[in-house]
Amino acid sequence: MADDPKMLSKQSENTAPIWQPLEDFRQAVDRFFDNVAKGNVPLADFQPTIHRYFSWNLPAVDMVEKDTAFELTAELPGVVAKDVDVFLKNGSIVIKGEKSEESQTKENGHYFKERQYGSFERQFTLPAGVDGSAIEATFRDGILKVTLPKTLEAQKPAKKIDVKVA
Repeated sequence: MADDPKMLSKQSENTAPIWQPLEDFRQAVDRFFDNVAKGNVPLADFQPTIHRYFSWNLPAVDMVEKDTAFELTAELPGVVAKDVDVFLKNGSIVIKGEKSEESQTKENGHYFKERQYGSFERQFTLPAGVDGSAIEATFRDGILKVTLPKTLEAQKPAKKIDVKVA
């Protein structure tokens, strides 16, 4: 009986509240999905909040392989070029940066001020065949583009090997 989750969440009037973070989280998620199912909570309203709290420290990054190079593109909204560093370190490309953003509004006698700041770092192992001495990075309009040129050997087309019946 003592291990029954329903019993654990109930409390007598004379005891202090039991702190159950996982149970509280599960109940909050259940309430959220119940409200969504009833149409009471538009998901679009949560998009900025989810993005701000869960993705800022991990900027979105795409890696594309082309014939002569790999291209790494990172979205860094609100970051300025002077606050971004790109390093080649131990066979990895490291992107570091810092963001500082402040906004304020005054409406109907209410004053609202919000600040966001923090640093980020992402590290990626270089693909085989990258010429580390020719890597270039450019930054424009919150988009960092790192070009990782392939060596001449890595640019050669694959050689088909015939399979013989033994």
